[in-house]
Amino acid sequence: MKNWHPDLSRSSSPRYIAIADLIEMDLRSGVLAAGDRLPPQRALAKRLNIDFTTVARGYVEAQKRGLVDSHVGRGTFVTGRQERERRGFSLDTAPDPRRASVIDFSMNLPPEPNDPDLVARMREGMSVVAADLIPLLRYQGFGGAGIDKEAAGAWLSRRGLTPSQERIFVTPGAHPALLAIFGLLAKPGETVLSENITYPGMRSIAAQLRLNLAGLPMDEDGILPDAFGESCERLRPKALYLNPTLQNPTTLTVPQKRREAIAAIARKYRVPIIEDDAYGFIPLNAPPPMAAIAPDLTWHIGGLAKCIGAGLRLAFVVAPDTKSIWPFVSAMRSNNVMASPLNMALATRWIEDGTADGILRFIRTEAAARQAMVADILPSGSYRADPISFNIWLPLANGWTRATFGSHMRNAGIGVVASDAFTVEGIVPEAVRVCLGGPISREALKGALDFMAHALEGPPEMAASFF
Repeated sequence: MKNWHPDLSRSSSPRYIAIADLIEMDLRSGVLAAGDRLPPQRALAKRLNIDFTTVARGYVEAQKRGLVDSHVGRGTFVTGRQERERRGFSLDTAPDPRRASVIDFSMNLPPEPNDPDLVARMREGMSVVAADLIPLLRYQGFGGAGIDKEAAGAWLSRRGLTPSQERIFVTPGAHPALLAIFGLLAKPGETVLSENITYPGMRSIAAQLRLNLAGLPMDEDGILPDAFGESCERLRPKALYLNPTLQNPTTLTVPQKRREAIAAIARKYRVPIIEDDAYGFIPLNAPPPMAAIAPDLTWHIGGLAKCIGAGLRLAFVVAPDTKSIWPFVSAMRSNNVMASPLNMALATRWIEDGTADGILRFIRTEAAARQAMVADILPSGSYRADPISFNIWLPLANGWTRATFGSHMRNAGIGVVASDAFTVEGIVPEAVRVCLGGPISREALKGALDFMAHALEGPPEMAASFF
């Protein structure tokens, strides 16, 4: 079916949505059949006289709906009814295209559950929540109701944390919580510290609050304690930000001994620690969180985006002491009012009935399987990763720069993020973050990794893209 020529006038939706709509219509009518190969993206763009990017987005949207699968170097193939129903929906119950979104493979997302039994349990939890829907449409007190805090406490106990309920808050995501906490601890022009290669959101928050963000040098175990101490003497920082478990983007996990050394220096200089524990629930035997080592100094943020799902927009925050509670509540209320009661009720239900544990187990298993694929395809020692992380950190060689490699990957529909996004100060390394999770299937991921490995075998001028 290389000559498939959709008539975009048959759909009133944006062109990329129209392409996915027409694949679905033609599959329903028999014009397309399972196994048919669709035209290469560039060829279809030329045929329809539209941008290549529009066609690429259309194919991505079709893949999200379960209509097609793409294989780097081989093409895009129609999957058909059987695969679509395996993913949990039929041709007669298509998702509303107005809620469609472009899949961004550069986002560091956990693998998405596709086990039918697990998905059924997730849906059952939503049905239970919907049975008492009306009260959840009202304004709620900030931080979660008692039942939500109980569930949060139970979830945090998996990390060895047992704070009093008054110090636990359910917030609308980790990012708003970070913004509020840094706004409390530091004024414009004051200095805060982080890893020199750090979460890009931290850089954005510092810029928004007009804080001076100083990066600390690192080794394979995290920030260097001596450098932290020297910076405390010289810069008088107001806070230290850490992402100590499966750190984004390097995937390193700070061992307990290093955590204790960092905590000792923070206590000596009375520097508050903001612990972004986004990935802390993923390893089975992670070191104790900073909040367990230095509870009186640490703001702990246990986000649910990486261990359950980003769409919940929830994080569990533990304040270091009771005197911090009201300033934090005031700051959060002024910016966010409250976390969504619907989302809180769903998360609470999933934690109480064990569904959250099922999701977490799936994420662990699938992340490990994907890292095993990476180990089979990319040369040992050519990248950094944890056996259970969602991404790899890829230093570049053979003349590749982060700009040329990123461009080459984008031309093949593979999203990577250059090291510029993560570097706080100093020389930016020639490296990229490559994400393995999200909606992409194992088969599609393998194709992307094969394409990447082939490119990295030689210099940029030897690489070629095929569509």
